[in-house]
Amino acid sequence: MSSSPALLDVHQAHARHTEFRIVDVRTPGEYASGHLPGALNIPLDRIGRSLPELREAAQERELLLVCASGTRSQNAARTLAGHGIAATSLIGGTSSWSAHGHPLDYPAEGPRRVWAMERQVRLTAGALVLLGLLLGPLVHPAFELLSAGIAAGLVFSALTDTCGMAVVLGRLPFNRRR
Repeated sequence: MSSSPALLDVHQAHARHTEFRIVDVRTPGEYASGHLPGALNIPLDRIGRSLPELREAAQERELLLVCASGTRSQNAARTLAGHGIAATSLIGGTSSWSAHGHPLDYPAEGPRRVWAMERQVRLTAGALVLLGLLLGPLVHPAFELLSAGIAAGLVFSALTDTCGMAVVLGRLPFNRRR
């Protein structure tokens, strides 16, 4: 297992936020719903393709990675560390930042109303489990395998701290830039 990334709480990050190159790893839709001032949006699924730019940015200023709650930014920091790029993750993410009364920036056209990725995953997983449980007795018992597959995916997601469903949902049009 890879080592834990460096972490900063909101108070520490706010006091030093001008010292960092802030990278928001949420989907473009989530980013457009409000982000830390000056943050650059590089979604988690694009981190690998952005290694040269991130390496260059890390040589100029320390990287502070941000997401909604801190989980995706910690995953991104571990990925970058595996490529020799140091980065720090914001504990509690954008949610904690705004809860502490710190301002968020929005696109020129105003904020977008997009559900957080975790909420989208919970809705999708729950709906698919219910669908499998309803269609199993009504149509064919094989539909219950859908519920079992989602349950297995959730267990895998928890054990590996990754989420394939979030990657798929992040590619949907409403999670992308307008």
